[in-house]
Amino acid sequence: MSGLLRPQAAPDWLAGLVAACGRTTPDDVPFRRRPGDHGREAAVVLLFGDDDAAGPDIVLTERAADMRSHAGQAAFPGGGLEPADGTGLDGLVTAGLRETEEEIGADPAGIVPLTTLPPLTIPVSGFAVTPVITYWAAPGPIGVVDPAETAAVVRVPLAELTDPAHRFTVTSPGGYQGPAFTVRGLLVWGFTAGVLSWVLDLAGWTVPWERSDVRDLGEAWARRHEGEAIR
Repeated sequence: MSGLLRPQAAPDWLAGLVAACGRTTPDDVPFRRRPGDHGREAAVVLLFGDDDAAGPDIVLTERAADMRSHAGQAAFPGGGLEPADGTGLDGLVTAGLRETEEEIGADPAGIVPLTTLPPLTIPVSGFAVTPVITYWAAPGPIGVVDPAETAAVVRVPLAELTDPAHRFTVTSPGGYQGPAFTVRGLLVWGFTAGVLSWVLDLAGWTVPWERSDVRDLGEAWARRHEGEAIR
């Protein structure tokens, strides 16, 4: 266990997720590391907060449209491990918090790292990504720090993520098929949607949704700004 992690600091509504994360093993992850794959280590931060008006939420970003990779996609703040971050789990937590501050301006002093999930491999890039579950204990201003990297920063209420009207499956001609969400003008799919779907299941927050609702990724992507119900 990392010295930076404080699972006991989770608020009651996050305690179930933290406990479930503690029971997961590498065999449970939905994205499997390929044999012999030693991708560069990275961390993403699942920053959970509690908005007085909208209730519990999570922070997502939209990557800039002209990025070389994953342009325009919804993502968690985070990035690759740097030598100055240190090693092991503490290094990954540090990297995630550093990248979160650099990307959305969130003060790490107000963020409590609670626990992690096992590393997940992003098939396209080969990165071994550790999701860090955190609680935004002292919320402060956040927003786009560098428009060349980030187009938007959005606090998404968990009530919207779990709403069956905002969930469906996307598929592409290349054979990809996976979960997706439409929330707050974002089309969330790929790695980010997979992690969100897994976390909702682990926490017991998933509401039954129409899994037979399969939509073409290209069409959904083209219409992502036309409203929440992208069809």
